[in-house]
Amino acid sequence: MGTMQILGVANFTATTSHAFIQRGGATTHRRSQPVSATAAGAPTKLKQIAHSMPPEKIELFKSLEPWASENVLPLLKPVEKCWQPNELLPDPAKPVADFMDEVQALRDRTKELPDEYFVVLVGDMVTEDAVPTYQTMLNTADGTRDETGSSPTPWAVWTRAWTAEENRHGDLLRSYLYLSGRVDMLMIERTVQYLIGAGMNPGLENNPYLGYVYTSFQERATFVSHCNTARLAKEGGDPVLANICGVIAADEKRHERAYVRIVEKLLQVDPNETILAIGKLLRNKITMPAHLMYDGQDPQLFEHFAFVAHKLGVYTPTDYADIMDFLVGRWGLEKLEGLKGDGRREQEYVCGLAPRIRKLQARAEERAQKDGFQRLKFSWIFNREV
Repeated sequence: MGTMQILGVANFTATTSHAFIQRGGATTHRRSQPVSATAAGAPTKLKQIAHSMPPEKIELFKSLEPWASENVLPLLKPVEKCWQPNELLPDPAKPVADFMDEVQALRDRTKELPDEYFVVLVGDMVTEDAVPTYQTMLNTADGTRDETGSSPTPWAVWTRAWTAEENRHGDLLRSYLYLSGRVDMLMIERTVQYLIGAGMNPGLENNPYLGYVYTSFQERATFVSHCNTARLAKEGGDPVLANICGVIAADEKRHERAYVRIVEKLLQVDPNETILAIGKLLRNKITMPAHLMYDGQDPQLFEHFAFVAHKLGVYTPTDYADIMDFLVGRWGLEKLEGLKGDGRREQEYVCGLAPRIRKLQARAEERAQKDGFQRLKFSWIFNREV
């Protein structure tokens, strides 16, 4: 899962299409709601509504538990069939000379990759490494939370196992970055600690309708982001890193299928409440999981990372619009029937959003080309500019 305000999972964490569009390029940097800055400079979360789902809806999610057991849990992989980070990295169990040869080969492969690439890869890794925060967030949802910490309900089983699968992503990317020698691990580790300590504030209101719509977007965005980092690694001469990003993307795609399937079911059994949730999240400009990212120096770190990801083509407003089109089609939102007045209004808004984003993007790109791109320093790469 991976992140920015995208949509935007990122998750990867993942970048900010709305922020780019609002800036008209990247010559100004202002942080979008719901983020502000403390006196110390660190980003902080603002207040949000809690428990917005009507209490009677809890029974609906309880009634869907047998369906979830049959249709969601099978998308998890048994631990024995999952890849593990150690399989994709230099093998420390080998004789020292052989291990060091593998590390040197890794470093040689990364030599031609630009600093911009490492900024994006670090941002994705930091987003993935904050998995404890995401599990906590999902466990606040009314009707689907893990009440005991080891509840046997399918919603709780999914959340724990999804977290366990996601946890490998950060471990793998962290180890690769550490061995590459291209990044400042101290600043990266501080960033992870700051981010987990800050949490996240995506405005989900302890409401599983909002939560499952949100994760559908996030997993799709993270899939796209990791696919693009894989492509760039291959083009840059590192097929091993390309494979690493690819296997992570495959996990995100499988997780996306689960969340998209849940929302599809909710649209069948409760279409009006579900389309209202979709509309609400999109009107609020979905906040990416790592939007409170901070390294102790740059209070706009997330926005700067998101901009570099856009400039590099890892996650762009076009990707955001494409995700919108994909989900509208996958969920059949244009053909959805039986909606009330407010539901029909949100249906029209959601189905017309992607074309509007593309128009705004075209204008923003025009202005960016005219104004030029601002260079930014990142502590993750020893304060070099990109």
